[in-house]
Amino acid sequence: MNAPADPSQDPSSAEAIAPGHWLGLLGGGQLGRMFCMAAQSLGYRVAVIDPADASPAGSVADLHLRADYLDGAALERMATLCRAATTEFENVPAAALDFLARRLRVTPSAASVAIAQDRISEKTFLSGSGFAVTPFAVLRGDADVAKASSTLLPGIVKSARLGYDGKGQARVATHEETASAFAALGRIPCVLERLIDLACEVSVVVARGDDGRTAAWPVAENLHRDGILDVSIVPARIEPTLAARAVETATGIAAALDYRGVLCVEMFVASGGELLVNEIAPRPHNSGHYTIDACVTSQFEQQARILAGMPPGATDQHTPAVMVNLLGDLWFDSDGRMRAPAWDRVLAHPACKLHLYGKHDPRRGRKMGHATCLGATLDDALATARAIRRTLGIRGVDAISAG
Repeated sequence: MNAPADPSQDPSSAEAIAPGHWLGLLGGGQLGRMFCMAAQSLGYRVAVIDPADASPAGSVADLHLRADYLDGAALERMATLCRAATTEFENVPAAALDFLARRLRVTPSAASVAIAQDRISEKTFLSGSGFAVTPFAVLRGDADVAKASSTLLPGIVKSARLGYDGKGQARVATHEETASAFAALGRIPCVLERLIDLACEVSVVVARGDDGRTAAWPVAENLHRDGILDVSIVPARIEPTLAARAVETATGIAAALDYRGVLCVEMFVASGGELLVNEIAPRPHNSGHYTIDACVTSQFEQQARILAGMPPGATDQHTPAVMVNLLGDLWFDSDGRMRAPAWDRVLAHPACKLHLYGKHDPRRGRKMGHATCLGATLDDALATARAIRRTLGIRGVDAISAG
């Protein structure tokens, strides 16, 4: 980020922004929608830049600027109107963040976002900062593929940029398959990661303010299906010492980045108990949605608080929770015909909190909403989650076993 020469004029060090002022958001997805709602509940008004005519965030924002993220007029309007701005996804152009940062407070910084935008930069930063990661090799050309160590096989070839929810990835078992996968991805920069014998996958959402203080939410245990987050179980069913290490890792990464805002760190737990950082997301995260209904302060309210320079809220979890992702597949019957899911049967469970994102075009694999199942105990929450999955016909009900 290009800071002004005079520190007293640095927008990032401005005093707290009182409710009633405007906050800016780059991105119109569901994370932005939930940010808007949280910020508005605190009394702020929100302006969103997003190119879509209709978007989850744009539909609830106080102002929707329908423009590209690099549109000069839209950025100028946001810089003039708003006191601070943030982003809801990591692939927003860094140039847009840099432009806004010259005029107003921006969290997280463009520098922090840039590291998370690129797997090569991300893994190099993490390993260079002393955090354990999955063994990997950088693939920039055919020569890198040819010299990749056989100790990384079987592995996964992942595109360095723009990959999410399992996209831009291919499992490989041989050098020949690695070469084919690299070619199929267009010979763009990639990483080859060794496959890990997993015990489970976990994530920690952490918030860090201007004064360097951090506050982490409880560790989430995550189950994936077809490369997309399926279920988050909180608190994670892992040993307390391992949970403490996961929180320590996440807060350590936030400090190493000199991060401002809400950050998610996804981690692998290897079968031997080793904790490996998978990736970081410089924003609220799908696995943190449970915080809306099960914690004192949600990840989205915290994002707004930190953006406005306000004191952080408590991150304590008051109720065990299981978050179930609701994908567009639920809108199609076995013959491929469109039909509305049975929301009345879902809401017949009184401890279920339904969140739909306002997307009007269901597609298979598209995140359309989530349901957070609460309970007096984690087993109670798990039982409700299993019942709801049966009601909606979501595959893999038995994968959500009791603790």
